[in-house]
This record gives sequence, C-alpha cells and structure tokens, in this order.
Amino acid sequence: MDVSDREEKTVISTEKAGEYETKKTDDEKIASERIVRISLDYMEAGDESGNEFGRHERYSKTLPEGITSGMLYRDVFRIGWPALLELLLTQLTGMFDLMQVGSLGTYAIAGVGVANQIKFLFMTVFLALNVGLTAMIARARGANDMQLARLTLRQGAMLNLISSTLVAVIGYILSPALIRFIGPSDSAATITAGIDYLRINMIGFVFLALTSTATAALRGVGNSRYSLVYNTVANVVNVFLNWVLINGMLGFPRLEVRGAAIATVMGQNVAFLLALFSVFNKKNYLYIDLKLGFKPDREVISGITRIGIPSAIEQLIMRAGIMIYTLMITSLGTVAYGIHQICMNLQAMSFMNGQAFGIAATSLVGQSLGKHRPDMAQAYSKRCQNLGAIVAVGIGLTFVLFGKTLAGLYDKDIYVIETAAKILIMIALVQPLMSSQLVLSGTMRGAGDTKVIAMITFVTVLVFRPAMAALFIYVFDTGIYGAWYAMTIDQIIRTVLVVLRYRSGKWKTAIGR
Repeated sequence: MDVSDREEKTVISTEKAGEYETKKTDDEKIASERIVRISLDYMEAGDESGNEFGRHERYSKTLPEGITSGMLYRDVFRIGWPALLELLLTQLTGMFDLMQVGSLGTYAIAGVGVANQIKFLFMTVFLALNVGLTAMIARARGANDMQLARLTLRQGAMLNLISSTLVAVIGYILSPALIRFIGPSDSAATITAGIDYLRINMIGFVFLALTSTATAALRGVGNSRYSLVYNTVANVVNVFLNWVLINGMLGFPRLEVRGAAIATVMGQNVAFLLALFSVFNKKNYLYIDLKLGFKPDREVISGITRIGIPSAIEQLIMRAGIMIYTLMITSLGTVAYGIHQICMNLQAMSFMNGQAFGIAATSLVGQSLGKHRPDMAQAYSKRCQNLGAIVAVGIGLTFVLFGKTLAGLYDKDIYVIETAAKILIMIALVQPLMSSQLVLSGTMRGAGDTKVIAMITFVTVLVFRPAMAALFIYVFDTGIYGAWYAMTIDQIIRTVLVVLRYRSGKWKTAIGR
C-alpha cells in the first residue's frame, strides 16, 4: 500500500468517524427532546461545594432568584400525578384482588395476606437496589450525563436479575415452612391458600423485579408516565383474569386462590413485556444497548449499593418488625387477622399518596443535588409535602365518612365491618403525618441519606411498635384495636424523627459521606 492509498484510507476513516459522531449527537438530541423538562434545567449549575446555594443551611424559606412557587408546583405535579395515578390503580387492583378472594371466605383473605407479607419481604432485595438506582440516575440526569445514566441502568438491571433469581428459587423452596410459621394456627385452609399463592408468585418473581428496575430508572429522570401506561395495562389484565380464574368463568376451571395468584403473575408479565419496549427503545433518554454489554462497573455498582444497602437494611428491619407484629395479630385468630388485613389493604391505598409525592421528591431532589443546587432540592421537597398533605386530608375524610361502606366491600360480616370501620378512623387521623413522613423519606433517598432512615425504622418498627402492640394486646387485652393503637403511635413518633432529620439540613451532604 503506497502513501496515497494510506492517506485516502485515513480520510475515509475520518469521514466515517465524523458521521458516527454526528449520528451519535443526533441520537442524543432526539433522546434529550423526549425527556421531562423542569425549571431546574434552565438554571445555573452550582459547584461541588454548593456553598453559594445553601448546602450547609439547616432550613431556608427563600426561593432561588427567578423561581416561583407556581413553577415548582408544576414540576412536582408533572412527575407526581402519573406516579400517584399508577400507584392508586395498582393498589385498587390489590383491593379488587382481596375483594374477589374474599368471596371465598375469611380464610382466603388471611392466606393471601400472610403470603403477601412474605412476598414483600423478598421484594426488599430489588426494591432497595432500586432506591440506589433511582438516586444515581437522578444525579446523572441533573449533571446532564446521559451516558452515565444509561450505564447505571444496565448495572442496575444486571444486579436485579441476579438477586431476584436467587430469591425466587429460595422463596419457592421455603414457602411452606414460612407460611406455617407466620400464618394463624387455627385454620389449615388458610395455610394451604397461603402456600399456593406464594409459590405461584415466586415463579413470576424475576419478571416483577426487572419491571420494577425499569420503573425506578424512569422515575429517576422524571418520566413516570410510561410506567403508568404499562402498569395500568397489567392491572386491567390482572382484574380480568381474577374474574375468570377465581370462580371459573368463560369455561375456565375454578382455581380459587391459585387463580388469583396466576392472574397476578400474568399481569406482572404483561407489564414486563411493555417495560422491555421502553428500555430497548433507542429514541428514549434511557435505554439499554446490548452491544455495550453488562460488564460490572465497580464505581457505578458502588454508588448503587452505597445508597441501596442501607435502604435494604431499612426494608429488612421493617419487614422483620411487621412479621413480629403480624405474629401477635395472628395469635388472635383468623377473624382478627382478616379484619387486620382489610384495614392494611385500605391503609395501603392511603400510602400511595405519600409514596407518589415521595417518588417526585426523590427524582427532583436527586436531580437538584446532581446539579449542585441544594436550594432547589429543598424547595421541591417542600412543595411535594404540601401537595401530599392536601390529598391526605381528603383520604382521611373518606375513611371517616365511608369506613363501613369500604369495609363492606371485603366482607359482609357485621362484626368485621364495624370493627374495621373503627380502625379506619385511627388511620384517618394520622393521614397528614404519614404523607409528610413518606415525602421526606423520599427526599432523603434522593439525597442518598438512607442510613438515617434505616436507624429510624429500627427504633420505631422493630422495637417500639412490637413492644407497644404486646403491651396493648397481652397486658391491656384490647384485641385487634391494640395492634392499631401501636401502629398509630409508631407513625407519630416516626414522623417526628424524620422531620427533625430533615430540618437539620444534613441530608443535603449525605451522598458525600
């Protein structure tokens, strides 16, 4: 090859490289145009110290120059309302599940309730990793580092695939022993129902985990609308298959509790397939490029786990505390546990409010701190609290005014309905506190301040709530009401501790410690 040939080849190679860079730039431009734009995007970035924007201030009510409350509320609403609607629809599906299962009898409600307690314990593994995933992607989004956000998604998907596969195998094998340990001993039918429900759910566990990974990643960049779409479709499939499979409609066999479990898994699988479309669509800001592979990246994995491990500890502590608490309630018998499960199911609906605005807070706070704007992080967090409080008051009034009607949707027994309605009044009274607690916890997760949340959870859920429940149930003999007295006091104390941490301002620098 002579000099002229080499020069010509060099020119062609340079041109191809230029074309590649141009295409890459165009792809990134298209992706950036599909992202949710917020006021933060148009603001000046701070430096790493963040001193000029109040990183080390405890609490300030002053808004950044050029920013109004209206602008912040619009940003919160754009991210928060799809998350709220998604969570509400998901919880409504869970309510319909329990209502349809309830047609089989109180034993079925109790069996599904026990199985879900164990399932939620297993879910803590990937949910905790997702906390780190959301926070890290939000940081990358705030720093305008698209490639880091995509790398973080790949690493998170890899971690959740491995961990959920291991948990699914272990969960399937241990299902009988765990259900027998936690379930009420006075009903063999409840134990059988719980084992069937949990084992079938373990079969679809990996798909649930990977779908949640996509959802967590999308929330990190403020895109909660697509997850709303695929989870809504999944919920419709779930409800329809419940109707078909529980009681044997349209020529299908009557599968009872097993039918409810199959419907849940099938709905989750539909969500997984739709989520795949999002994460492999190269026109999106976030997507997985299989050509780049899944080689472990120590720095990214370290970032995810540094935030996620304390969250995992928090969730494990919470689940351990709840299981101890549940054992006390199941000792009261199947009827008492059935009432408890109805109230827990309705309370979970109220949690959706705080969790939705907590998701908005996690995304907005993470993006703000990624851009070194702690002042914006605090401003967004405050607006998330305000919107959550408004919705919480409405939910509380609904529980007070329509408690008997809501309880009657699950069970027709007068004693069950009246007891549940009285407990719902207690739940109603702490609605604003629960909302504030969940939003501020979301704020701290977005900042990476997960160690403190774990410590607060340890004190309240693992120590205080079981101790108070034991006092009310076994010493004062207050029955199922005593369990909910303990729950109410726990929520009050936990909210106070979370608020004190938030007001200290230390969460703004948590990621650097």
